[in-house]
Amino acid sequence: MILESKLPDVGTTIFSVMSRLAQEHSAINLSQGFPNFDCDPALKALVIKHLEAGRNQYAPMPGVPALRQVLAEKARATYGADLDPEAHITITAGATQAIYTAIATVVHPGDEVILFDPAYDCYAPSVRSCGGIPVAIPLHAPDFTIDWDQVAQRITPKTKLVVINTPHNPLGKVLTDHDLRQLEVLVRQNDLLVLSDEVYEHIIFDGRQHASVLRVPGLRQRAFVTYSFGKMCHTTGWKVGYCIAPEALTAEFRKLHQFNVFSVNTPMQHALAEYLQDPDTYLGLPAFFQAKRDHFVRAMEATPFRMLACEGSYFILADYSDISDLDDLAFARWLTEEHGVATIPLSPFYAEKISQPVVRFCFAKTEATLDEAAERLRQL
Repeated sequence: MILESKLPDVGTTIFSVMSRLAQEHSAINLSQGFPNFDCDPALKALVIKHLEAGRNQYAPMPGVPALRQVLAEKARATYGADLDPEAHITITAGATQAIYTAIATVVHPGDEVILFDPAYDCYAPSVRSCGGIPVAIPLHAPDFTIDWDQVAQRITPKTKLVVINTPHNPLGKVLTDHDLRQLEVLVRQNDLLVLSDEVYEHIIFDGRQHASVLRVPGLRQRAFVTYSFGKMCHTTGWKVGYCIAPEALTAEFRKLHQFNVFSVNTPMQHALAEYLQDPDTYLGLPAFFQAKRDHFVRAMEATPFRMLACEGSYFILADYSDISDLDDLAFARWLTEEHGVATIPLSPFYAEKISQPVVRFCFAKTEATLDEAAERLRQL
């Protein structure tokens, strides 16, 4: 039987490629975005508590009610959003599943979806697998600012959805209230929907306030907003996230969710519901990760890299033009194989493979790991 691939040009993600290369060459892995430190022991204790309490069978399809209630209270306190946990919040198997399900819910064959490149690599394949057409708007170094007039020009009668990501992976850039106001005008004028990937919502620096779609009623009424407990609690391996959307969108979202996932890890949901009753568990994240960002930037001052601004997320870009004229893919491979530090090149995040002398470092690591990586890079 001949199988016609839905994604014939898609191979292994750049994250898997670089992590495997790091392992093969005993390199320090600052490529794939995961902490190399453990989560709060109190959270692990709660998981054990709920495991031993016998909460090991299917959770309700939308998610454990206690967890959805905590999240509704969190959204109200943090963003002023009045949510019904029954009608607006669905627990998912990680944010990537939430993103895919949201796209599959609304994108039909021939629909166009606006993406901002460099875009996280799951967006475009998800659109294409549903028969949609990604419309990539490239952003450029050093500031990667969105030109909303250009966005308006790219909207057509076929445009269905706009995907945004703030704080941004891989850029480390955040959208502003001005950006959200511009987006609100466009979606209202053109009757569009929004998918807002906000998994790094609490990893935001220098006193900035996270510009969440939930703060803007005109956007909130048209948006799927996705989040990740993996980013919030240093538990990327648990693959638990959630999606907030208005009632009509949530109802359609759950029609797909119930058949490709149905329900999500039960004891983890109960543990998270109890753990997040204390807002300090996530309100301390900006200071925690800003200290790591600043530590890494200081450590990198003695290297020939030029660090770009990082406003949020746990990724920072670095310009290597003073080191090499290799394209970013070749440079990332060379750096891993010859100097023992793995990074992520920027070009795989673009539909049109724009090569800029920029790579991405993940600083969600212990200070000792960051220091060792910087020491190796000083040898350049």
